[in-house]
Amino acid sequence: MTSIQWPAGYVPGFSDNFCSNEVIVANLSIDKVWALLVTPAEWSGYYANSAHPRFYEERGPMLALGDRFYFETFGFPVEAEVVEYIAPVAGQAGRVAWHGWAGEGAERLNVHHAWIVEELSANRLRILTQETQQGEPAKALAATVPNPMINGHQEWLDGLVSAARA
Repeated sequence: MTSIQWPAGYVPGFSDNFCSNEVIVANLSIDKVWALLVTPAEWSGYYANSAHPRFYEERGPMLALGDRFYFETFGFPVEAEVVEYIAPVAGQAGRVAWHGWAGEGAERLNVHHAWIVEELSANRLRILTQETQQGEPAKALAATVPNPMINGHQEWLDGLVSAARA
């Protein structure tokens, strides 16, 4: 199976917080999932922890490599830039990742949030999302039990699957 490509400074195990969530489901269209995933305006329709998305420089409505965008999640106003974008095609997984940041100084949070959507044998679809975080807010999130990132991203995955099936 395909794995996340981590940039320097964001490799799991060397970051302040890391979460990984994955689902494998049968009979789900990769095209429907991909369209919902790469359109931030759709996120709040299936994931309650996402709000107020907008693009900069008259870009959008779908993510593309190099796009700058904004959204709010986990109580953070997140500025983000798409650093990886490969749409899925037959025999190749879809990949999208963004670098996000919020806050300043000691309260700055930096994240690398990556997604893989890939078709598996027997008409199954794998959706993987992983995120690494750096900064004092990331350390606080990592110490919280249960980890809100793990739970929040699972809600995102479950909502994405439900929306794609609808």
